[in-house]
Amino acid sequence: MKIRIATRKSALALWQAEHVADRLRGLDAVSAVELVPMSTKGDKVLDRSLQKIGGKGLFIKELEIAMEGGDADIAVHSMKDVPAEMPDGFTIAAVLERANPADALVSRNGIDFANLPDNARIGSSSLRRQAQLRMMRPGIDVAPLRGNVNTRLDKLERGDFDAIVLAAAGLERLELDDRITQTFTPDEMLPAAAQGVVGIECLAANNELRDVLSKLSDPQSELTTAAERAIAKTLAASCQSPVATHAVLDGDTLTVTALVALPDGSESMRETISGAADDARKLGTDLGERLLSNGARELLDRAEAMNA
Repeated sequence: MKIRIATRKSALALWQAEHVADRLRGLDAVSAVELVPMSTKGDKVLDRSLQKIGGKGLFIKELEIAMEGGDADIAVHSMKDVPAEMPDGFTIAAVLERANPADALVSRNGIDFANLPDNARIGSSSLRRQAQLRMMRPGIDVAPLRGNVNTRLDKLERGDFDAIVLAAAGLERLELDDRITQTFTPDEMLPAAAQGVVGIECLAANNELRDVLSKLSDPQSELTTAAERAIAKTLAASCQSPVATHAVLDGDTLTVTALVALPDGSESMRETISGAADDARKLGTDLGERLLSNGARELLDRAEAMNA
């Protein structure tokens, strides 16, 4: 079986696609693997926020069109960029072992977050990160920052920002972890759903391909990803909503924590649930419903209005 991988052209996306390609080449059923690099609307439109141009799903739509049209067989994604509600006809056939799920601060002068001056400018377009940065330090100046990892680091270096926040996993995969000034703990900043997880998408009807891809899936990552994405789905949250989730597996017990906040950090709610790991998706759904019963829908609606 020959497998063609649709991928974005950024350095991180290509790293992830090559990583999956290497894993696929180790399977007896796979005879050849080819990368099909593509540019997506999310990559091209950098002068507006993702919320205003359609959300992070823009990073994967063109890849799905390529699969539908027969130009590619699979697409490789950072799972934090994949909407909780999959479009009809597509499925996530495998999730790889989770890398570091944390968020990382990269500062220009190596100063950690607590010691940045009050007038420091921090770059992040993620409402989830913005909210938690402001919860830790109300009044901090957080400004929008888009682009791939290297573009964001370049903007930091030329003085546009005093610090920026990126996913630790991306920096580590690109061997840029020496740039990390500080890694935030989950108590300080909860990550996005499935942050640090690479997922493989394909057409749901292609059972033969799904069977091959399933051999790459990591059982623990499947559980934490299912729980975290179930929260986002229950809350009807987009990838850009100020929603954070983190699931931790300890033996047969899964503990899931979730946060919903306003982007300015002025209001938030945080809940935790524990239960049998086999009930991962139900745990996530139950936690999402608990948040809704406590007013999460109103908070999310207000967050959306603030960023309209």
